[in-house]
Amino acid sequence: MSNFQDLVEGYYRFRGNEWQSERARWTELAAGQAPKVMIIACSDSRVDPGTIFGTGPGEVFVVRNVANLVPPCENTGGLHGVSAAVEFAVTKLKVEEIVVLGHGACGGVNAALTRSLADAEFGDGGFVKDWIGLLDEARDKVVAEHGTGPEGQHALEEECVRVSIANLMTFPFIKERVDAGNLKLHGAVFAIADGKLRVLEGERFANA
Repeated sequence: MSNFQDLVEGYYRFRGNEWQSERARWTELAAGQAPKVMIIACSDSRVDPGTIFGTGPGEVFVVRNVANLVPPCENTGGLHGVSAAVEFAVTKLKVEEIVVLGHGACGGVNAALTRSLADAEFGDGGFVKDWIGLLDEARDKVVAEHGTGPEGQHALEEECVRVSIANLMTFPFIKERVDAGNLKLHGAVFAIADGKLRVLEGERFANA
């Protein structure tokens, strides 16, 4: 298990090896970034998009949050971190694809499914409770069909990806680009237990 000192030592290894061997690439990146893909992933420590997809520095623009959720577009003030990242990626970096990456054994999805944080106060799960409220409608649909056990967990992890993709389409600058064929939206779920990736094809997920 890493602590901060472990991270610093890891930096020294990186600085003496990877950074040196990719010196030309880092010099190029110092002048700016031009990723073609944005990934919206969960903050879960087991689900690192760079590791899963084998990407290097500068290749993907990533935003991570609890349960890889995208809220619907709102222009009502407030602080909208995910929306800001999406806006920057699409309108400034002009990414050509957005991938919503869900995963198995997601704690945020489980909390939404079981409503384990229903009585949580701020500072003890209250922020998470409000955030995963984005899944309330999907949760009711899943529970009615699959219950709150493993089958329901699996189903809600997939439905969570669909919810985020649907919410992405509420942003006018995304819908406009998707309709014009300049932006593609993708969904996927990574299973931690067996390392398999399922990709959303139409309405269903299939093994990649």
